[in-house]
Amino acid sequence: MFTAMRRIDRQVSTEETIRILEKCEYGVLSTVNQEGYSYGVPLSYIYKDGSIYFHSANDGYKLKNIAGNGKVSFCVVGQKQSMPEKFTTSYESVIVFGQATVVLGQEKQEALLGLLSKYGPDYLEQGKEYIRKSQDRTTVIKITVEHMTGKVRPQ
Repeated sequence: MFTAMRRIDRQVSTEETIRILEKCEYGVLSTVNQEGYSYGVPLSYIYKDGSIYFHSANDGYKLKNIAGNGKVSFCVVGQKQSMPEKFTTSYESVIVFGQATVVLGQEKQEALLGLLSKYGPDYLEQGKEYIRKSQDRTTVIKITVEHMTGKVRPQ
């Protein structure tokens, strides 16, 4: 169902792919709207237990798109460096394909705590209080990974 990577010589192992996902700061979520147009939005995320989690307001374009079609892709780009003298760029990237769904209860809480730990490790106690106060205004989405590839072009 998923197309093989054209530059197979640049494909990295699953372990390296996960390492890139875990260290990157943000990714781009791509959804499709009801008219068939793609929509890409950058967002913060965590990779946990083989899935990607992100949070959102309770209403918005990406949530409407996911409700209509939960099949999504997610892309991250790690270290990159332009190499103008070689007319190329070195980089590392990951592309994920999966099914996006809303999570609730304990899974939602664990995802929010994971986001807090990744993006605000020096503010855990304040962050926990913020989560407690704002959790009803927050939706958490899980992307269950169906396929992912990592690619690296070294210098």
